[in-house]
Amino acid sequence: MTEFLTLRGKRALITAGTKGAGKATVDLFRQLGAQVLTAARTKSDDLPEELFLAADLTTAEGATALAQAAQQRLGGLDIIVHMLGGSSAPGGGFAALGDDDWSRELDLNLFPAVRLDRALVPAMVAQGHGVVVHVSSIQRVLPLPESTTAYASAKAALSTYSKALSKEVSPKGVRVVRVSPGWIETEASVRFAHRIAEQIGGDYEAGKQMIMDGLGGIPLGRPAKPAEVADLIAFLASDRASSITGTEHIIDGGTVPTV
Repeated sequence: MTEFLTLRGKRALITAGTKGAGKATVDLFRQLGAQVLTAARTKSDDLPEELFLAADLTTAEGATALAQAAQQRLGGLDIIVHMLGGSSAPGGGFAALGDDDWSRELDLNLFPAVRLDRALVPAMVAQGHGVVVHVSSIQRVLPLPESTTAYASAKAALSTYSKALSKEVSPKGVRVVRVSPGWIETEASVRFAHRIAEQIGGDYEAGKQMIMDGLGGIPLGRPAKPAEVADLIAFLASDRASSITGTEHIIDGGTVPTV
């Protein structure tokens, strides 16, 4: 009989696990039996203290503190999920982006994964097994030039780095995969849709449709749910996906219009 999906006995580090798809991933991993440690700048009230470390992962110091906590609290890792990402860059196209804007996008969307992998993956190689999941974005191939040029570029860099890492460590037993979501219906995106709806005098559905239209449409007709992103990550991190490495897995409702 084929066993249902399980992460029983796995030790997992999940960054940015207090909100949105990150929180959904932490919750699912725990339900599936994994020991989990997560980090963010501020703690969620419903997360036990032992599962959380307050850390600013946009800094080298924050990444070092989290890597040390993972080793001390979990005794090593079987899974790393790099959920951290986002954008605070201004709109206005490429000319509106100064050096500080570019640095912030790279510090948030690329360097935390690079630093944590550098600190933690060697131990995975030494133990002969492990899984690293880099959460990228479909904007690496579908950037919005008015507002996400720097974010999309940082995610493209993360994807290239992820592929290079997979080629290096997969022969040593460590799988590396990418998950690239499109629009996810998180609490923050719901608030954004409501703000857009207020500007046009419409309701939430009207605001949501405007966002989907701005992305060129979502053939499925809706954004992904955080739990759906978590389901994909959990499968890829599990032993059921033991022959999958070096690949990108898009969850976007069909938004990307090319093969």
